[in-house]
Amino acid sequence: MATYPAARTAPRDARATGFGHVATSALLPPDPSHLEAIVQSHERCGSLGISPIQAPDHAPVVRADLAVARERNRRLSAHSVPVMEMLLEQILATQSMVLLTDVQGTVLHSIGHDDFLARAAKVALAPGVNWSEQNKGTNAIGTSLVTENPTLVHADEHFMHANHFLTCTAAPIFDPRGNVVGVLDVTGDHHSFHSHTMGLVKMSARMIQNHWLMEDSRQALRLHFHGRLEYLGTLMEGVVAVGPDGKLHGANRAALDHLGMSGAALRMNTLAALFGVTLATLVDHFSASLASPLALRLPDGRQVHATARFNWPGWYRLGSAGESDLPASAHAAVQVAVAGETPRNTAPAAPLSQLSLRQLQTGDPQMDAVVERVKRVLDRDIAVLIQGETGSGKEVLARAIHLASKRADGPFVAVNCASIPESLIESELFGCEERAITGARRKGAPGKVMQAHGGTLFLDEIGDMPLPLQARLLRVLQEREATPLDSNRAAVADVAVISATHRPLREMMDAQRFREDLYYRLNGLVLRLPPLRERSDLMVLADKLLKRECRGRLPRLDEEVLRLMQGYGWPGNIRQLATVLRTAAALVGDEGVIAVQHLSEDFLHDARRTVGPEGPASLPSSEAQPAAASGATPEPAGVPRTLQQLELDTVKRVLEEAGGNISVAARRLGVSRNTIYRRLYWPPGSGR
Repeated sequence: MATYPAARTAPRDARATGFGHVATSALLPPDPSHLEAIVQSHERCGSLGISPIQAPDHAPVVRADLAVARERNRRLSAHSVPVMEMLLEQILATQSMVLLTDVQGTVLHSIGHDDFLARAAKVALAPGVNWSEQNKGTNAIGTSLVTENPTLVHADEHFMHANHFLTCTAAPIFDPRGNVVGVLDVTGDHHSFHSHTMGLVKMSARMIQNHWLMEDSRQALRLHFHGRLEYLGTLMEGVVAVGPDGKLHGANRAALDHLGMSGAALRMNTLAALFGVTLATLVDHFSASLASPLALRLPDGRQVHATARFNWPGWYRLGSAGESDLPASAHAAVQVAVAGETPRNTAPAAPLSQLSLRQLQTGDPQMDAVVERVKRVLDRDIAVLIQGETGSGKEVLARAIHLASKRADGPFVAVNCASIPESLIESELFGCEERAITGARRKGAPGKVMQAHGGTLFLDEIGDMPLPLQARLLRVLQEREATPLDSNRAAVADVAVISATHRPLREMMDAQRFREDLYYRLNGLVLRLPPLRERSDLMVLADKLLKRECRGRLPRLDEEVLRLMQGYGWPGNIRQLATVLRTAAALVGDEGVIAVQHLSEDFLHDARRTVGPEGPASLPSSEAQPAAASGATPEPAGVPRTLQQLELDTVKRVLEEAGGNISVAARRLGVSRNTIYRRLYWPPGSGR
């Protein structure tokens, strides 16, 4: 049996261990638990008969076996690769590599600094090579798999001498059931060690785990909790997934650590048993529109603070009220309040990315028609093309379509074709083989098409996609297969496709800037989102956005603000409205009334310039005809009438026939109320 240095089993004081880089470097302060883990790992390696001076086996598995391993761990890769790239951005200065392995320790993907790649090749930090303790002795990946804890192995803490020039930091990755499924690792030259690396690796592993849990629990209740209120909404919070029967289906690692139990033990419990609260109680709190975090007691007496998010069909039937017709916001993410605490007047609101189709119906006939058309083609394998101005809510609608479909449990992958450099968009969409791109950081990364497998691929700003790439995309849509860059192997791509653009695609086809065959493949159902200036639900949207932004008592809008908002053209659409109200909600504080001084200077200047100081006042509930609409001084005979003037005369005439009722006039003209406001109060030539 091979031996290992006696110093490895010496007393646990750092100066007595014999680990040169632990004992003498100020970079690594003494840590008894760390030294204990290293000593135990060296003992395991010795019992396995591994020699510290033997040449490691760097031979990778055969290509076919690596392909099988990658396919088996496709979901792990899909959630991990984007996080790996973000992690690499944080450690670029250290000239290190980021690796992802499966539960056996086989490297699935590796990305890193080119200056370190040559040295890394000597120890085979490449896909297909196994880094379990049985193969490479003590190392961060293998030891982390054994202990199921984040692990640092620095310099000569590695059992094999050949690896002493490395410093490795790894964290295990757990699936929602609490099982270890892989390891995220950062490896570099030992001189490049940085004390912050461990924190970054652990944070990245938590992000991967949370993304996986969120995807698996789209149709379940998710209870987010932590012992400290300020940690809610951070990577430190625990998250458990609860089914409609109250049973716990999964959790992130933070939740298991906080509860002190394994994934299997968690799944044997119920929400009521662990947290002392029922689903009906949560629904009742939500129905009461309370928004403060809920104080819960664990079985051991510890108190935690919790928020809940849920969106399964028919959940409202769990409430004691038995309401059959709850408001559209009932499917929103909800923050549940503490019984007995002072309620706030903000109704819980879902993130804009999680709105349902029903929540998009806020009273505007045009949006109602859009939603009804969507419902007719759901799950019929019909491509959807959304056209609309920037900020009109194209991605929000796309996500709502995804959530309403049978693919809701699958991923929703959005690609902004206008924001990706043309040189990278092909690899971004279709992925790339190992080292297919010279100097690229990501190697062997799956593309967005394959990341969306089983779910929905959203191609935003499709009109900005380069012509050569349009041909490749057309083949993917027709053949349902995606081939990575510089590869001859195609993979099945089971995706629903939703695309969106603000550009006139038909005109682009005529100018040969957009492929005609691709257009007719994307436009199975064309939906036009009306701009905000044409919608009749402006104030309904404003109310919902204010509820989303305000944490305390809901402020009201004074008459001058109402006048400006109703007369303004909103060139930035809903996105601009949300920004204006977010700023106003922050500035108003506890004053209770949003006035002009709470509006941003840029919006105020633009609104006053277009609406004018004498624009429309806020309308009474009777919607009586404003004074400006009553009668008009006729133009002198012989003066040419512009199209805008004729349009204005028509609006005034129909409004007069409707007895000043703007809603009736809007229906007769087939336009929105906002359109009538604009025609009445913006003079011809104003550009609106």
